[in-house]
Amino acid sequence: MKLKDPILNVLGKQYEPSSMIEVRFGRYDLAFRTDDGGRPILLFIGRKMENGRIVGERYARRLKIEDGKKIKDHWEHKGKAS
Repeated sequence: MKLKDPILNVLGKQYEPSSMIEVRFGRYDLAFRTDDGGRPILLFIGRKMENGRIVGERYARRLKIEDGKKIKDHWEHKGKAS
């Protein structure tokens, strides 16, 4: 599953640094971890279970920044999240 523009818009924003953020997006539950700059770097997308875990898909962000400019920025599918 490739991430679409509406989800990428949510992930393109700045959030609280070094934290886990949970957001409801349409029919999906999103949980993502942010880096020290507040940028999402690890994403879990799917359905949230009663125990708080998300069952669905897992993505990792490849982000390379040099001199304040983004050199590389894409999301890589890492498989199932359970």
